[in-house]
Amino acid sequence: MAVTGTQLRKILIITIVAFAVSLGLFLSGVLSPFELKVYDLFSRRLNPVKSAGDIVIVQVDQQSIDALSSENITWPWPRQIYAPLLDYLAEADAVFIDILFTEPSSYGEEDDMVFADAVKKAGNVYLPLFLSGNKRDMTAEELAYLKKTSMPDALSARLAYESAITNIDRLRNAAHGAGNVMIKPDPDGVYRRAPLSFRFRDMTIPHFVLGYLLEKEAVAVRDRRLVAGNTPLPLMDDSLLLRYYSGEQPFPVISAAALFKASLDDQAGKKPAIQKGYFKGKKVFIGLTAAGLYDMKPTSISPVSTGVMIHATTLDTLLHRHFITPVPAYVPIALMLILSLAVCWFVFTHHALGPNLSFFAAASVFTLGLPASLFKNGIYVQTIPPVAALIVAVISAVAYSYATEGKERRFVRRAFAQYMDETIVQYLLKNPDLIKPGGQRRRVSVFFADIAGFTTLAEKLPPEATAKILHTALNAFSEVIIRNHGVIDKYIGDCIMAFWGAPLETEHDEINACRAALQCQETLAEVNRGLAAEGLTQIAIRIGIHSGEAIVGNLGSDRLFDYTAIGDTVNLASRLESANKHFKTRVMVSEDTFNRTEGLFPARELGLIEVKGKSLPIRIYELMAAVERTEAEVKTFIDGYQRAYELFMEKKWGEAAEAFGRFLDAYPGDGPAVYYRAWCETLKENPPLTNNWNVIKMTEK
Repeated sequence: MAVTGTQLRKILIITIVAFAVSLGLFLSGVLSPFELKVYDLFSRRLNPVKSAGDIVIVQVDQQSIDALSSENITWPWPRQIYAPLLDYLAEADAVFIDILFTEPSSYGEEDDMVFADAVKKAGNVYLPLFLSGNKRDMTAEELAYLKKTSMPDALSARLAYESAITNIDRLRNAAHGAGNVMIKPDPDGVYRRAPLSFRFRDMTIPHFVLGYLLEKEAVAVRDRRLVAGNTPLPLMDDSLLLRYYSGEQPFPVISAAALFKASLDDQAGKKPAIQKGYFKGKKVFIGLTAAGLYDMKPTSISPVSTGVMIHATTLDTLLHRHFITPVPAYVPIALMLILSLAVCWFVFTHHALGPNLSFFAAASVFTLGLPASLFKNGIYVQTIPPVAALIVAVISAVAYSYATEGKERRFVRRAFAQYMDETIVQYLLKNPDLIKPGGQRRRVSVFFADIAGFTTLAEKLPPEATAKILHTALNAFSEVIIRNHGVIDKYIGDCIMAFWGAPLETEHDEINACRAALQCQETLAEVNRGLAAEGLTQIAIRIGIHSGEAIVGNLGSDRLFDYTAIGDTVNLASRLESANKHFKTRVMVSEDTFNRTEGLFPARELGLIEVKGKSLPIRIYELMAAVERTEAEVKTFIDGYQRAYELFMEKKWGEAAEAFGRFLDAYPGDGPAVYYRAWCETLKENPPLTNNWNVIKMTEK
């Protein structure tokens, strides 16, 4: 739909205001808590259910604590008890022990030696370290260990720490690798992402699982950026968004008690329930899950999770490249702008409730559906900022429309609803500039209808009877005009002025005007029956229609609104209505009107007339209403008249007079036939000397 300059300015202003408000909400962080909840919802509903099975979690659970307690081995266990576990996991590609051993064993030095020897023998064990912001003195051995653990510098290593908590020296030296396990949750306490590199003084320390991936070249540092293959890792604020699996048990989980038993069965020559070969090539995490032994770490999937689950998910996300790629910040901002503009554009160009509700529903589905669809495919677009933009734009546009355009619409409806068809009212509501002061040149079909002899009638009747007749007639004829999509311009005493072609122009304006004229004549019969029933005088009406250019618009004053048409076209239509008196006809239309009716209406040519004040003649026709005659009778009537009229135009005035006489024998009192028969008699006696002999000059307005 085309928009006017005024509408465009309104659309742009409200778009800018709505966008600015929603952008302010976005940048202020007010929307962040809601966005995090939507992210969690997407994770639960759209992420895959479970992993490929190549990452296994061995959990020190309550079952394990109870099983060893029954053997008089209480928590904390002797460290050498982990030795057979590590031996059983020797074929695993990597073993990540998510337990810190910061102090020597309470069971003595030998306990640590046995455990350290098992770690060294396995050759695939990664131990944790814990970076801290608290300053403390660190030994040269610890600093050397951290230097050995460090990785190439990466731009993403922005989190800075001053100290570290590490395992005892014997275990540090025995492990194949190490990494930081200290990660921070989002502001709401939920762990959704993991930083992969950390700044420790002048070093860069990898995440717990990153050292393993760097060694396997699954991840590398190029140009100070972490890359997988040749593609930079999709980090968000220097952290990796974790793609948690949505199932209750996304990774294979084995109780440490079950693994102890399998190890003992294997040593005793029995077939273990869990074969050693099961772990070949797998990545195994050993972590604490027994109540009271671990800190609860809520994730996007579950309010109750463990650190070992988060580390396993980090490894899985990186290893299988199940990335959630956050789009640049300008993408949601661009979506906010597009939605703001789309909403404002639609609200200001579509005023009906149905289309607006449908659009808002479609926009809502798009705003929620697009991020959801992208998230399912590993692309993260923030959802709440565009939703906020949609809501703010709807509120802003609707409020402004109600306060301003709503006022205009109410004015238009009050001003026009009684004078035109609802289709035209709706058109004006969508194009309010058309009723601003001033006019436009438009092609219109102007209609004048007048009650014949009303002045004389009014002189004879009481005012109450006159008013009753006038109200009944004008009410009936107005309904006909409106039903045929006309605009009632004004009532002038007993006269109705109407027009077609403005404000809404169609290909059928002339047809609608002529149809209204004929229906008015048909309605007249009903009006007269009603008047007769009340004992009132019956009436007749004369109608004139002419089509042409006129100035149409609000041509009133600042105090008085007047949507009207002015110009020669209007004046000529009025003269045609009056010219009916000369011919004693009912509906007279100009050639400009008749030629565009596509032969839909029965009519007869009345000739050329020159109205007062105009030097050029116009051809006129009378439309024939099939009220008192059938369609076949109307055709016979027109054919009989037309034969006589053609003789007149051929200057065979004698023959024409006889033909009109025969016509009058069949149709006594027909006005045009009476007029032309008399004129033929005159011309027969006094032939004309000029070329415009057949032009009838109207001496009255």
